[in-house]
Amino acid sequence: MADERDEPELVGLGFHVEDLPVGRRFRTIGRTVTEADITAFVGATGMVEALFTDLDHAATESALPGRVAPGALVYSFAEGLVLNATGQHTGLAFLGMQLDVHRPTVAGDTIHVRCEVTASRLTSRPGRGIVTTRNEIVNQRGETVVTYTPTRMMKSRT
Repeated sequence: MADERDEPELVGLGFHVEDLPVGRRFRTIGRTVTEADITAFVGATGMVEALFTDLDHAATESALPGRVAPGALVYSFAEGLVLNATGQHTGLAFLGMQLDVHRPTVAGDTIHVRCEVTASRLTSRPGRGIVTTRNEIVNQRGETVVTYTPTRMMKSRT
């Protein structure tokens, strides 16, 4: 059995409340939204609105350019990017959020998330705290497409 001191540092684990003081800012890696992603998401969720399922209708009737992704898909991808970077083994609960869609995301757009901690506190119960962030989902052109403000319960070290 190897001595623990010989083990390399484990990376990829999430932040604790103490790692997320008010004002801390970070961004995620990017993720390209594909036609296959849109088709799979629409099928899995039952969002069979013509805007998402009828390319002829979308091309002739929609004011939006290209194959539009549902806002719920864009938000879901953003949450995956954020949680993979910050919540592994430390996220305890999603408590709520406000979400605003500012512009469409279409197949071929690459998104990333810019996060800023807006509230962070320990709870009265040991081992946990509450963190709120302002998350901007930004496309490859630097345009903010969605803004949301999740509040989460996270593990603390104390």
